[in-house]
Amino acid sequence: MKVVGLDVGSRTIGVAVTDELGMLAHPRTTLAREGTKKDVAAVRALVAAEGAERVVVGLPLTPEGELGPRAKRVMVLVDALKEGWAVPVETWDERFSTVGAARGLDDAGIFGARRREVIDARAAAFLLQGWLDARASRG
Repeated sequence: MKVVGLDVGSRTIGVAVTDELGMLAHPRTTLAREGTKKDVAAVRALVAAEGAERVVVGLPLTPEGELGPRAKRVMVLVDALKEGWAVPVETWDERFSTVGAARGLDDAGIFGARRREVIDARAAAFLLQGWLDARASRG
């Protein structure tokens, strides 16, 4: 099953996609935020182009695991995506996805402008891989 992962920020949406077997997440692209309606259209078009069967959206919970202001803003997009769409959309705790993605970029020696170009898609891949791994461990 092919899955799209989203890391939703205030200015961009990082996008990752699984391989055909649904085992590995790969950074794909970054979408500019243009308002909920346009964001929904862009995500749905991308999901259709990828042939994905599910969308996993990173939910930036507070350190206590609660819905803070950032998570509530992400839920606006999640709710809009779900409305009238047959593709399942679910959320995944992504509190540490950007930190994990940044560490990977540090290890790869990617800094400066190039880093800003890829960090959001890498964060989406990090959170999507976490979702895949958790799903695999449940059997």
